[in-house]
Amino acid sequence: MERQSASQHKDGARARSPPLHLIRRQVARILRILLKGDAQRRAQGTIRSLVYKPSVVAKRATLALTCGTLKYLQVLKEVLASTDLITNKRKVQAELVYVLTYDVLFGQEVLPIGDAEKLVLSRKHALRAALARLLVKKNVASADKLLPSEVEVSDYAAPRYVRVNTLKIGVNDAFEVLSQFTDVQYDDMIPYLLVLPAGTDLHDHSLVLQGSLFLQGKASCMPAQALDPIPEWEVLDACAAPGNKTVQLAAIMKGRGRILACEQDRSRLKTLKKTVELAGASNIEVLHQDFLQSNPFAAKFSKVRAILLDPSCSGSGTTLHRLDNLLPSFAKGQLEEDKEKQRVECLARFQEAALRHALSFPAVERIIYSTCSINKRENEDVVASVLPFAHAHNFELATAFPEWPHRGLEVVDGAHHLLRTDAARDKTDGFFIALFVREQSWPSSLAGINLANKSTSHHAAVEKEQDVEREQQDEAQECMRVLTSFKGVQTESKKRRQKKKQKKKK
Repeated sequence: MERQSASQHKDGARARSPPLHLIRRQVARILRILLKGDAQRRAQGTIRSLVYKPSVVAKRATLALTCGTLKYLQVLKEVLASTDLITNKRKVQAELVYVLTYDVLFGQEVLPIGDAEKLVLSRKHALRAALARLLVKKNVASADKLLPSEVEVSDYAAPRYVRVNTLKIGVNDAFEVLSQFTDVQYDDMIPYLLVLPAGTDLHDHSLVLQGSLFLQGKASCMPAQALDPIPEWEVLDACAAPGNKTVQLAAIMKGRGRILACEQDRSRLKTLKKTVELAGASNIEVLHQDFLQSNPFAAKFSKVRAILLDPSCSGSGTTLHRLDNLLPSFAKGQLEEDKEKQRVECLARFQEAALRHALSFPAVERIIYSTCSINKRENEDVVASVLPFAHAHNFELATAFPEWPHRGLEVVDGAHHLLRTDAARDKTDGFFIALFVREQSWPSSLAGINLANKSTSHHAAVEKEQDVEREQQDEAQECMRVLTSFKGVQTESKKRRQKKKQKKKK
């Protein structure tokens, strides 16, 4: 039987592609949102999230044209500088000119269908001559040699990973369904993860829409799998939204036991609840709560034996997946390094406080600390900072996925236990994972510990630790408030600009 493409799985017939001139205008709208947000450091979405909106048609072609135009954007601007296309009195949208110029120089044929196409085609020879002069000026043989180093890694072809939600469908059953229209392989490390060719679009597939499949990268699946809780355990997901890892835990636990999922942000809480409902995970209890404010000795946490801590981070490991490296702000010399360092430092302080807090839960035996960051400050430095605290609570680093070849940076004791993934090298997002395991000699359940029965010195030590932890939590929360207030200022600025525009219109 002939295999069908991913776009054919619904009704068996190949969907007719929309006209190319409509796709170009769709790409121009996406570029306008991306470039405006990037210029103001106030992104309204990533390249992928904007392209994969339900309203966008021909997603694969749209993504390819969006990436191509962004990749050559600086070259296009230099070429267009020798023409009047951007400043033309007919006021053709600049982003559409970029798209059309890209296709004239590097892409598909442009037909004189609309005014914009006719205008750009009237300057076709001038554009090509300007590109030739630019190549001579830069002393290079081809246009790809003009590209900045930031976009050189943008062509890496990451497979499409699909996590099978075993609460709803078997892995082999999912394999059979997907293999009807594309090549499918089993992942060699995670048993419920399937690997499809790069670019496979499953956003509208019925199994995805009904929660039987989750479009989740391999690196994102690794923290929950490394935690590997026993089905009857109680588990705490400390920073749960949007919930992909939370419902993955539920599937690992076969729907048994109990999972407490904390999320303090109200909007993200809604997303978390939707994810839990979609997955059909009945053993998850969603808590609208700040993890740092939770009492480790409270009755509802007394039986928690494993914690998944995947806190807010810089997201620097997902740059290639999000394709942020194609945006102008990633060009050399344009990164606001001081502000970024300040942001990462605030995040790291929060991460340290959150990890110490997780280590203080008395009945916990296993903790996973993970980030989608490649910054040492958020990863090895955080582990090094809390390691003495972990040892004091009888925790040691353990090796997550011993078969994985890439370990932590040699800047902390036990770096060989830590795990790193790299986007370009491993064809998945950049992640960091640290596994903490409490030694067996430590009592498995300390929920009812009576500090009054301990020695005076130990009691004093515990009180000192608690004071230090409270100070670090206060500092971490202040850092997060700074980050939140910065976003709030941006939002208020946007509202003021909108009001001014409305007054001008009136």
